[in-house]
Amino acid sequence: MPLVKFAGPTDPRLLSTRIGEELVSDSLVRRYEPDGSDGLPGSEATFNLCSFWYVEALTQAGRTAEGQYVFEKMLTYANYVGLFAEEIARAGEALGNFPQAFTHLALISAASNLDRALSGESLPP
Repeated sequence: MPLVKFAGPTDPRLLSTRIGEELVSDSLVRRYEPDGSDGLPGSEATFNLCSFWYVEALTQAGRTAEGQYVFEKMLTYANYVGLFAEEIARAGEALGNFPQAFTHLALISAASNLDRALSGESLPP
């Protein structure tokens, strides 16, 4: 929500969500918690776009160290030339569309905001 200016990054309603507890596994973020009602077989992998959005949200909320940890962990999932697929399966393999342009846009945005925060610059409103 902060990325689209629907709520501020430190809005108490946003900070009280359970996204970190319910959708994040080892710093990787799922789009939703599959409970079988989505009509798709199997389980949902983590979604790289959401993981980079999570980095940006943590950074904007002033949780820069956490954002940096997640960002650096995400970089380990790129392939040998630094490209990302759409999703990461439980065993760490790339799934879905490859390369995924939206993931790379989110990576650039997260990197830019994280760099600003780490260098002491103010983040964009």
